[in-house]
Amino acid sequence: MSPFRKLLRRLVALSAAALLCAPAAKAHPHVFADVGLVLDLDAERNVVSVEVTWRYDDFFSLLILEDMGLDADGDGALTPAELTALERFDLDNWYEGFEGDLYMYSGEQKLTLGAPEFVSVSVDEGRITSVHRRSVSPAPADGLVIEPYDPTYYIAFEASLPITLPAPCTAAVAKPDLDEAARKMQQELAQIPEDQFLEIEPGRDFADRIEVTCAAS
Repeated sequence: MSPFRKLLRRLVALSAAALLCAPAAKAHPHVFADVGLVLDLDAERNVVSVEVTWRYDDFFSLLILEDMGLDADGDGALTPAELTALERFDLDNWYEGFEGDLYMYSGEQKLTLGAPEFVSVSVDEGRITSVHRRSVSPAPADGLVIEPYDPTYYIAFEASLPITLPAPCTAAVAKPDLDEAARKMQQELAQIPEDQFLEIEPGRDFADRIEVTCAAS
């Protein structure tokens, strides 16, 4: 688990310990984040990089700011020095094998994404917005499928921010069947003995599916 994930869980556990005591809470989201993407394409319409925006919910943003000792006056506006301190708070120390809660597919091929490069961080309306960029192993944009999700479903991502890419390519967001996803999750949880803590990975069942198409020019 990355240091960010450990921090995330520690902060939420301190503020919502009662929730974590229930077995079902093992697979319930405790952090919510809106996701936006900007896809960079080359001249042959291959995707070569992706800019990722995560806009965290106001409660988790408050926990982060308090834990880091930022916004001491509580006015919701960070000084330049405080913003600098906040940079890369969710990017540093990604452990080997951590895929950044973003999965991209070209046909049956899972694409390789590079390490995150910090772009910006801001705070507005009590919410932290973090932006980073990652390289992508080049693949045709047409038919690309993108899924932003945390496998453990500890963070619930929603592709509610703009998905931007050059014309004539467009992106459509397909929402999951939440009832079916919840049913599958409850089936898995029902198989876990009450005296054990086992983490399941239902995140993909709850994930938005972003599908890219490029019209012929």
